[in-house]
Amino acid sequence: MARLVRLAIGVGAVAVGALLALGSNAAAGASGSLDGAAAASTDVLDVVEVSGFLDGIMADFIERSIEQTSAKGSLGLVLQVNSPRAIVDDERLVELAARIRSSDVPVYMWVGPSGAVATGAVGQLAGVVSDLAVAPGSELGDLGPLVLSADHLAEPFADAYPIMQDRTVSSAETIDLGLAREAPTLGLFVIDLPGFETEIDTTGDEPVRVPVSPVRFAKLSLIDQFMHTAASPALAYLLFLAGTGLLVFELYTAGVGIAGGLGALSFLLGCYGLAALPARGWAVGLLLVAMFGYGVDIQTGVPRVWTVIATVCLTAGSLTLFDGVSLSWVTLLAGIVGVTAGMVTGMPAMVRTRYGTPTIGREWMIGALGVARDPVDPEGVVVIDGAPWRARTQRATPIAEGDPIRVMALEGLVLTVEPADDAEKSA
Repeated sequence: MARLVRLAIGVGAVAVGALLALGSNAAAGASGSLDGAAAASTDVLDVVEVSGFLDGIMADFIERSIEQTSAKGSLGLVLQVNSPRAIVDDERLVELAARIRSSDVPVYMWVGPSGAVATGAVGQLAGVVSDLAVAPGSELGDLGPLVLSADHLAEPFADAYPIMQDRTVSSAETIDLGLAREAPTLGLFVIDLPGFETEIDTTGDEPVRVPVSPVRFAKLSLIDQFMHTAASPALAYLLFLAGTGLLVFELYTAGVGIAGGLGALSFLLGCYGLAALPARGWAVGLLLVAMFGYGVDIQTGVPRVWTVIATVCLTAGSLTLFDGVSLSWVTLLAGIVGVTAGMVTGMPAMVRTRYGTPTIGREWMIGALGVARDPVDPEGVVVIDGAPWRARTQRATPIAEGDPIRVMALEGLVLTVEPADDAEKSA
């Protein structure tokens, strides 16, 4: 009961801390808006960065930026895009596209820098902006089923949609299709936008056109950026595993609830990320079954059938966790190997540390009496002073469950035992 109380206190402390942090940072949300940038000016051009998956946080940020840009009477809003997929539902994407089309100021898109992508439903938004430019080496396409109405797309984009539905096109192909113009950098894109003021700099060897109109950048607030990052596939997966692992750790080890608090926080963040991402429910269930299986065998002190079941569930759940999103082999290796190693080797040692008698060395165990937790034939688990230990019988003499035993020798972490008389055990 005391362990459960400490765990509850740890979870409550984390929850209260999170609420206080959110409350204290409510005003800080403006730092991710256009209010915290340069002073408003009629010739200012606003730029927002759209990176990672397009989730609800990013969609709200774009809409908020459009509203603020319109209120300030800016020249326009540039979306600097490097996003492989939208994870908002179709209805939310249609709302965002409608807000872009109905904006009082023009909304532009630059897919850059080099290597950036605008694929999936994010790429469909390129068909509703006022102007589109791509950096060399960027890609557009693999749009999937059309979510937006074809009537709302620019005519060249609607004509090219069949080409880009199932494959990406390079920046050169995008330009050849008449969808975009080339802009190696953001600066070279904005100087050609309507109303953007420039001047000729003749101080160098050759005249150069330089910008005069100020450019104002905005990013997500700290809290929004943190939650947006938590919704990335790799981080959500690792946070979920770390959270469940720490909660199991808290149940079996001595402490003051710190591991439980950190585990609860990691678990909640992982659940948030998985909920925002296209995670398969049954795959998440396999991960939970894996943790349950490891927890069962932690009680026995040695890996058994539940460890095998848990490892299979962990591997299968990890490999099939997301629909249409692949985790890197580094992430999978860290999750599967890390959890398995911790549960198979680390946790049993922690359990012995908690229940074992504090001493220097283990020579005191020779001659100690105990009881067989389960049949030892020739290997099994025995309990010495309340702590479970792996054991092996001397001369392969089988010992039944519940029979008294005596420790004869030590071989690493394995005890060599023999049957003890009931009278000797009672004494």
